[in-house]
Amino acid sequence: MVTNLAGKVVAITGGGTGIGAGIATVLAQAGCKVTVGGRRIEPLEELAASVESEHKIRAVQIDVADADSIQRFFADVHENVGEVDILVNSAGINIQKRTMAEMIPEDWDRVMQINATGAYRCILEVLPAMRARKDGLVINISSVAGKRAISLGGVVYCASKFAMTALGTAISNEVRQEGVRITNVYPGEVNTPILDNRPSPVSQEHKDAILQPEDIASVILSICHLPPRANVPEIVIKPTTQEWV
Repeated sequence: MVTNLAGKVVAITGGGTGIGAGIATVLAQAGCKVTVGGRRIEPLEELAASVESEHKIRAVQIDVADADSIQRFFADVHENVGEVDILVNSAGINIQKRTMAEMIPEDWDRVMQINATGAYRCILEVLPAMRARKDGLVINISSVAGKRAISLGGVVYCASKFAMTALGTAISNEVRQEGVRITNVYPGEVNTPILDNRPSPVSQEHKDAILQPEDIASVILSICHLPPRANVPEIVIKPTTQEWV
């Protein structure tokens, strides 16, 4: 059994570029009614204009560090499209000064607010309706840094992604009898704009060798196609050449 995604209402944060944009593209082409959100409207609108699909991708601003902005975003989706069937938490940031010695407390607060608290607040907006109708899927785009506290990710990024891991797992256990599924996705290195915040510049050769957003999107599409009886609690996808220890 393959679930028909036609007409499913999808909300994607961090949807203007990178992994979020890749997921938005494949789900829209699968027939979903996709709304992408992000802090900058221009990339969202560019994506919406570039994808040919039965239901045009909607572009709505959201700042997941702002509780009011989150509420406005989901109110817009509810009023203009309907209840969210699939939520993709793809918004996330990292910083350049990633070690404990270099990082300032304000950077800790900002990364945790976006990567962890933002995901929590977005889930909070859609979960009651999912539980009420006993159906819904939440995809958390975490990182291998959410399973291994790697130095490449840095102190706060790892902490925020571990928080997202626990958030998704705990909620999944809580709602498993209510028809709601949560999936934590742990990508390895992916060629997205977040690479621009690396302490050391990343070469084009390296970018070409690692995962591309469409690789992650194809995995997410497969998960979304699963029947309601099947849940993927977590999945790791990494470049073939990246070490996994």
